[in-house]
Amino acid sequence: MKRKKTRSISAGHYRELLGRYLLPQRGTLLTLTVLLLASIGLQLINPQIIRYFIDTAGQQGDMQPLFYASLFFIGFALVQQLVSVIATYFSENVGWKTTNQLRVDLAAHCLSLDMSFHKNHTSGSLIERVDGDVNALANFFSSMIIHLVGNVLLMAGIIVLLFRENWLIGVGMSMFIVFAIYMIQWIRKFAVPVWGKWRQANAEFYGFIGEHLEGTEDIRANGAVVFVMERFYSMLRKMLPLRVKAFLGFCAMWTTSIFVFALGNALAFAISAYLWHQGKISLGTVYLIFFYTELLAKPIEKIRTQMEDLQKADASISRIRELFAIQSNIRDGHGAPLSQGPLGVEFNDVLFSYDGDQPTLDRITFTLKPGEVLGLLGRTGSGKSTLARLLLRFYDPQEGTISLSGTNIRDCKLKDLRKHVALVTQNIEIMQGTIRDNLTFYDERISDEAIIAVLDDVGLSAWFEAMPYGLDTILASGGGSLSAGEAQLLAFARVFLTKPGLVIMDEASSRLDPYTEQRMEKAVSRLLTERSCIMIAHRLATVQRADHILILEQGRVIESGRREQLAADPNSRFAHLLTTGLEEVLA
Repeated sequence: MKRKKTRSISAGHYRELLGRYLLPQRGTLLTLTVLLLASIGLQLINPQIIRYFIDTAGQQGDMQPLFYASLFFIGFALVQQLVSVIATYFSENVGWKTTNQLRVDLAAHCLSLDMSFHKNHTSGSLIERVDGDVNALANFFSSMIIHLVGNVLLMAGIIVLLFRENWLIGVGMSMFIVFAIYMIQWIRKFAVPVWGKWRQANAEFYGFIGEHLEGTEDIRANGAVVFVMERFYSMLRKMLPLRVKAFLGFCAMWTTSIFVFALGNALAFAISAYLWHQGKISLGTVYLIFFYTELLAKPIEKIRTQMEDLQKADASISRIRELFAIQSNIRDGHGAPLSQGPLGVEFNDVLFSYDGDQPTLDRITFTLKPGEVLGLLGRTGSGKSTLARLLLRFYDPQEGTISLSGTNIRDCKLKDLRKHVALVTQNIEIMQGTIRDNLTFYDERISDEAIIAVLDDVGLSAWFEAMPYGLDTILASGGGSLSAGEAQLLAFARVFLTKPGLVIMDEASSRLDPYTEQRMEKAVSRLLTERSCIMIAHRLATVQRADHILILEQGRVIESGRREQLAADPNSRFAHLLTTGLEEVLA
């Protein structure tokens, strides 16, 4: 797995993210901008109406102007609230669409990475990356930048109007704004690294929970509950100091803003008192100054909370960029086509190691003609399943080539390769969904008639007829409602529907009882019609249909040949296995 060097978040990284996910919604952003400007204008007008009301009331004149001023104030206030509600709707809509698109891209990127990545990352930690980090960006994407600019414009408008009243109050409030933003930024730089560590610890914690919830049965059966709980508590103890530091960072920003606002009010009070005492402003203007000072606290407070969102976004964007920077070792080919029908298989001097040290497959060479069946035998750890993974390009060998009917599989598109090569294992994945979705994986091109015909071919017609809603019957996640035989036959049905040229059966029947295995024989016979097959097996009955036998030991081929010839040769390893009992020798 290759990792690109990542650096601290810069303005360019924000522009890249915004350009990719936010700018496609230009129309909505433009509408939101117009609403925001209207809201700013309404907020600036209302204090002017109040000043007019106070100064007019102080003259003790006609009541009609006061009545009109009151109506205008109420009208503007109602319009401002309506604009705010509409702007919130558009804002949340933008955030929802952008974060969903980011989730889709992250999930697709994770699925594109090779198996070495998934071996090193638990499902829980990936869920925290795809969902948790993206949730932390929800406010950032819900037009945070627009609101940040809007609050800056609101502050600028207030300052302009205060300068219009008197230069002294304008200068004083300008100094107050500069000081407030400086203090908030100064506090923020201490909290960002802590928040990043908290997000990382959170991902590890959820990864731990997800991993151990999946293994609940084994944990209980082996009496490991105490150990797991000890790990659980130790991770919580590790997370608590990080959470406290992150919380203290937020508290520091909050208390700083309170101090700054109190200082701003005191400054406005002192300047207003001085100007009123000098007779340079009216009583209504004094109220106007206080109103604008209070209003000035609103955008500063919002900027503070937006800086907190930006603080969370810094850590999340950094982790998301790290995930996007991880590149798969498996590169898609240029698109060399694979022939239809049975595929031939050729391994030429293939060397592969998971850790780059001890080879799992050591210079493997063999050939399987189209339409033939290879029985692959060997002890546990001899490299049988690794050979299957290489054929599907879950991994690539360090040396040597693998070809299907003369085409190097590195030259094929991964999607095309995995349509022509099907893998059936002893561990069958059943999703929470309908029978149809479990068999077609949401491929709408496969008709219901074709699905029902395949279920009949694999011997599941009686089972299917008992389903209350036919193909729309919901299967439980993990296949809890299915027997092992039924789940295995469903896996064969999946293969039938994809119509591959090569089928790999990785000990597919090793967990089945003899009666269920006999039931599967008919399905296997139909499955292998006009298809090549590699059977990875422990049981003698499974390899009796093989044309060739290949025996591995410690990643090397120790015997290879036609099954009949090897069985007839008393000196062959295969004949010895037949004599002594295949299950015992290979266990």
